Amino acid sequence: MSNAKALPLLERSEAPATAVPCCPPLSERPFTAEEAERTARMFKALGDPVRLRLFSAVASHEGGEACVCDISDVGVSQPTVSHHLKKLKEAGLLTSERRGTWVYYRVEPSVLAAMGQLLAVR
Repeated sequence: MSNAKALPLLERSEAPATAVPCCPPLSERPFTAEEAERTARMFKALGDPVRLRLFSAVASHEGGEACVCDISDVGVSQPTVSHHLKKLKEAGLLTSERRGTWVYYRVEPSVLAAMGQLLAVR
């Protein structure tokens, strides 16, 4: 049982192309304690090289989603890949869907947009 919370990067809006970041851009104002906690979870999840490679593999995969069978060649065992994908899901960076025996992962475009807005210089 995990006590980790999913990172609420964005709020669903009627216009899916419009991303609402979890926090203001870093250069806009100092984060509140809650904003810093949410953002730290995201960066912590991406702070591991294997997780970053998996996130990148999913984000750049054709069609915007990737079967675990297509992205598991990152130099670690399959159980370790599953562990890292779980951590990325817990951080709110990936979503998944089981199709038969395989699990497909995706990074919603709005998550990438929200991350870009967070790091934008204003």
